[in-house]
Amino acid sequence: MNWTPDPTTAWRKSSYSDGGGTNCLEVADGPPGIVPVRDSKTPDARPLILSATSWSRFVEAVKGGLAQ
Repeated sequence: MNWTPDPTTAWRKSSYSDGGGTNCLEVADGPPGIVPVRDSKTPDARPLILSATSWSRFVEAVKGGLAQ
C-alpha cells in the first residue's frame, strides 16, 4: 500500500491522549480500505499504512485490553 499525505491532511488523536500532544498515535482518512497512522512525536516521518481490517483488529484489541 502506498499513500503520501499532503499538507491539508487532517490528523486526529484519540480523545484519551494525554493532551500534551507528544505521546499520541494519530490517524488520518486515507483512500478507501487503508488507514494512515503516525506517531505525533515524528509528524514529518512517513506514516505507517494499515489495511482497514488490520486497523479494526488493533482497535478492538486495545479496547479489549489485549494490547499493552
